[in-house]
Amino acid sequence: MAKVSVLMILPPVVFAAFAGLFLAGILRDNPDELPSTFVGRQAPPVPIEAVQGTTQLTDADLRGGEVTIVNFWASWCPPCRAEHPNLLALQDQGYRIAGINFRDQQPQASGYLLDYDDPFFATGFDLRGRSAIDWGVTAPPETFIVDGDGTVLFRFIGPLVGSDYEQRFLPELAKAMGG
Repeated sequence: MAKVSVLMILPPVVFAAFAGLFLAGILRDNPDELPSTFVGRQAPPVPIEAVQGTTQLTDADLRGGEVTIVNFWASWCPPCRAEHPNLLALQDQGYRIAGINFRDQQPQASGYLLDYDDPFFATGFDLRGRSAIDWGVTAPPETFIVDGDGTVLFRFIGPLVGSDYEQRFLPELAKAMGG
């Protein structure tokens, strides 16, 4: 019986493993969506500082019995500016929106909310992006839907605009609200 070298078997095994990973990635529900390790878990802590001139967001705000939209944003972020009218519209419709500003400066953050209207009932100010890291935020804007007990229900990456917003975010928000 001929002896088979490990070097003969290893390349096809490695290839099969990579092919399996590739296939699993293609067959995911939404291959462009990054999975969130926080969906189904308690929301991470929020920053201990607010944007100047606004109400401080607290961890208790996310566990007070009401569904909360948590939006990570920055004044220097063009997609954040693009989604701002939709945040104001959601606020006008009675949704509870918290804003966490990150990697920004206080004067620019507070000036932005004064110039463009403030859709947030409370804010957090995350100068160094530590809270954003805790939440798994990759870049602004990112938005989370948090249940009244503090459980993260949904993560939306990118601006709340266009058909993706209408077809993915709004149905998840309606579901969270019991609709």
